[in-house]
Amino acid sequence: MNGKKDKVHYHSYLQLDQILSAQKLRSEELLVKPAHDETLFIIIHQVYELWFKQIIHELNAVIDRFNEDRVDERNIGIAVANLDRVIEIQKLLVQQVRVLETMTSLDFLEFRNLLFPASGFQSFQFRHIEVLLGLKEKERLTYGKVHYQDFFTPTQKKLLDKLENGGSLFDLVTRWLERTPFLDLQEFNFLEQYIVSVRRMFNEQRQVIVQDTQMTHEEKDMRLEMIQNSESFFGQVLDEEQYQELIANGTMKLSYKATMAALLINLYQDEPILQMPFNLLERLLNIDELFTTWRYRHAQMTMGMLGKKPGTGGSSGHDYLRATAEKHHVFKDFHNITTLLIPRSARPELPKFIKKELGFYFTHKG
Repeated sequence: MNGKKDKVHYHSYLQLDQILSAQKLRSEELLVKPAHDETLFIIIHQVYELWFKQIIHELNAVIDRFNEDRVDERNIGIAVANLDRVIEIQKLLVQQVRVLETMTSLDFLEFRNLLFPASGFQSFQFRHIEVLLGLKEKERLTYGKVHYQDFFTPTQKKLLDKLENGGSLFDLVTRWLERTPFLDLQEFNFLEQYIVSVRRMFNEQRQVIVQDTQMTHEEKDMRLEMIQNSESFFGQVLDEEQYQELIANGTMKLSYKATMAALLINLYQDEPILQMPFNLLERLLNIDELFTTWRYRHAQMTMGMLGKKPGTGGSSGHDYLRATAEKHHVFKDFHNITTLLIPRSARPELPKFIKKELGFYFTHKG
């Protein structure tokens, strides 16, 4: 190389000729008069696919950092930044629905019948994102009695299979959590101390109810039953044998050890070393929630624009989209951690040597 670089022009660098000529209207080819809003419809979905590409790029970067036997803790902050970018993109995905809603039902119906059997369900990139995050085949809603991979090439199917068999972000984060130290040290057994604190908390709550002079007997019985139900949930999750039953029946999918680690991280999130792991778990929940929001907005838009009409790809339309919003969660187990949280004042006191390990410190020898 002679060290010289070709001049770069904005137009050629962004390949705008290819991008701006990529809107081929079916209505222009098949109807006497092109449908005005088909251009908007195409551009919206092309932009979605471009953002999907960036989300995949960010998720792959996070997966690369976690796909090691030992994750460099300095990379957790970088992974959080990657996930923050995904979250901001997701917000744009939700906002784009408002732009699409500027198209009226009558305007859409001008060209909708020309789109059969094309469907957003055929978006490989979106399926790629779902599987990258950790959505398994058994957790999916069936679509027209067709396997979700049937629309894709053999190469694409092979990639999805690989991710479903242990390479997803959910799988890697689970293994990372399972390696969390401080769960069972000779001088401090976190789970034992936590269970003691939980029992004390429930006993104090019962005592407050029993001693209350304002509540009726019926109100006291109702509240005491609520406490009993909460205590039963704690018992199911905290007991490893019962927890394995929850995994077996599909109620939980995060491993027992990973759940206990996530609980420790959430309880002691203020400790310096645990702040970034806590932020990471929070970002995963945010991503899950935002995809749920996007699916709900899509379902609402479909109901408003098409009512009960079936989808162009053969789905039930609004009903299918709403059902996926309710079912297609990846990180819902982390929500259960919130149920298990107790007040800061009720947490087991950490021994000094552990607080030292969880803090930022240095020694100076004069």
